[in-house]
Amino acid sequence: MNWTDGHSFIIIHPLDPFSFEECLIFLGRNEREILHTIKEGCLMKLVRLNGELILIKVQSVNDSLKVEFLNGIPSEAAREKAAEYIWEWFDLDTDLSHFYKWGSDDPVLSELIRRYTGLRMIAIHDLFEALVWAVLGQQINLTFAYTLKKRLVEAYGEKLTFHGETYWLFPSFEEIALLGEADLRKLQITGRKAAYIIGIAAAMKDGRLTKESLLKLDEQQARKALLQYKGIGAWTADYVMMKCLHVKSSFPIADVGLQNALKAAMGYERKPKLEEMEAFSHKWEGWQGYAAFYLWRSLYEAI
Repeated sequence: MNWTDGHSFIIIHPLDPFSFEECLIFLGRNEREILHTIKEGCLMKLVRLNGELILIKVQSVNDSLKVEFLNGIPSEAAREKAAEYIWEWFDLDTDLSHFYKWGSDDPVLSELIRRYTGLRMIAIHDLFEALVWAVLGQQINLTFAYTLKKRLVEAYGEKLTFHGETYWLFPSFEEIALLGEADLRKLQITGRKAAYIIGIAAAMKDGRLTKESLLKLDEQQARKALLQYKGIGAWTADYVMMKCLHVKSSFPIADVGLQNALKAAMGYERKPKLEEMEAFSHKWEGWQGYAAFYLWRSLYEAI
């Protein structure tokens, strides 16, 4: 991790290639997003680091990321945590040059790499947030999933008002574990999903399910550990492993958006069949997650 501490701000020095502009396009794909705000090329987000509530502003300056602390100067420990958070959020440990060289001859990936050079796998740092987001998105369209997330955050999340703007934290698993299914059904979350979310929160509250424990497992072990919880099927496990655990070979094979993106990329008149998706997965062995992420990006060309 390469960063500089300026006390009231930090500077993150990403490894090339990195495009903050491309990352902002992905982060800005839905106007109902409540957990970050994008204005004039800057990204604002409320985070809790080292026990401190911190409002950060991220912008690109001279090929680096300047991260300003808007609501006061955090402790030295919190500033270091902020650097770690940004580094993970934008997956800056990954050397994309290896992916680009590897995919340069692939008929699907070569064009995506050319169009989206510097795009990083945008992570969801918090395991509970990643799991709940995946559960909310099951079998509904993306816009309604964002609506449900917004309702959940506004009902149970922590907030900070700064210069007339309100910024939000995703609810903690401790908070959600105390709820009943009826509380979530009031937000138009189905009873089944409410039960799943509360069950996941309870498992995290009592320490059975943690990000730290999952990171100690190999890919198959982590997938098996996730699948034992109600509401976490194959798609949810694969998505969370991609977006939260940074498993580059995870591939949500049943994802409708991924199928539609491949349909467009290949010029098919129909969505790829399961066996075709499996063939792509084997072909992209080791980089399936990035292949999927770049295909998802291709769905937002109109942005």
